[in-house]
Amino acid sequence: MKFARLAGAGRIDVADVPEPVAGPGEVVVRLAACGVCGTDLEKLRGNYQSAGKIGHEPVGTIDSLGAGVGTLSVGERVWVHHHVPCYACAVCQRGDFTFCPTYSQSNIDPGGFAEKFRVPASHVERGAVQRLDPAVPWDVGTLLEPAACGLTAIRRVGLHPGDSVFVVGLGPVGILYARLARALGAGWVGGSDLSGRRREAAQHGGVEHAVDARDPEEAVRRVEASTRTLGADLVVVATGAPAAVALGTRLARRGGTLNLFGLPEAGSRLDVDLQQLYLRGTRVIPSYATTERDIADVQRLLVARRVDFSDLVTHRFPVGEAAEAFATAARPEDALKVVVTGPAY
Repeated sequence: MKFARLAGAGRIDVADVPEPVAGPGEVVVRLAACGVCGTDLEKLRGNYQSAGKIGHEPVGTIDSLGAGVGTLSVGERVWVHHHVPCYACAVCQRGDFTFCPTYSQSNIDPGGFAEKFRVPASHVERGAVQRLDPAVPWDVGTLLEPAACGLTAIRRVGLHPGDSVFVVGLGPVGILYARLARALGAGWVGGSDLSGRRREAAQHGGVEHAVDARDPEEAVRRVEASTRTLGADLVVVATGAPAAVALGTRLARRGGTLNLFGLPEAGSRLDVDLQQLYLRGTRVIPSYATTERDIADVQRLLVARRVDFSDLVTHRFPVGEAAEAFATAARPEDALKVVVTGPAY
């Protein structure tokens, strides 16, 4: 079978590898589609400390079941989460599931850009393989995981009805966050991005005002005008650029929240006036990844038509053209969300 993988910084290659076999308690999934995520791009660029496997937004059909799997059937449409917490350690007991010490060590094999992949028994037993509702198309299914990252963040920071929200970085995941915030009661949502295409897409759902990130002072003016000079209750930095984080500290109101949501480059540093953060009472809260529980909740929101992601996927490439998929995803003026498709598509 075909499997697209990292072949060193800056290179994706497609290898022919043996098809995986489901062991006891395991599942093999036949790929329908998997989104190209911003963290995949950072791994390709060599900017991610744990740059190993790529492809973590897969949906597909059950190809085979290992002994003892009684909750799923061959041929069923499913979504799969690549990481699972242990739910037993001290971190998990406090509800910080994505910071579980073993969370990021778990994964699907060989990765989400394979025509078939194996899901470990630990994932299956903890609910990381669940049915994809018939109302959710394959393309939209690839957005469940990144949208759920937004839902996890929203729950972590504590969004309140009527809150003002500003999203710095309107890539696909930033737009998903904005649409969820609106659906969950935000009173006003603004945002900024370098890409005109992304700003336009953001304003089609969720974001009322999207400004050009090349003019940070315009972002300040827009937030002041929309919040009666108070500042935003919640500023979401959906990019890892230190300059974007620094801008976020200026946009949050006194006592407001700055959510570090995008992945910073390894070794990057932030130069801000710490006394101002202190005196303004800015809460700085990072949020990393998501859980299968939040992915399931996003699917329920989609099925109930409280959110709509159907316009965000702009490009599709088969596994054999994964390198082109990554190249396209790296050009924000050309694409929003890019997915790699498999034999079940």
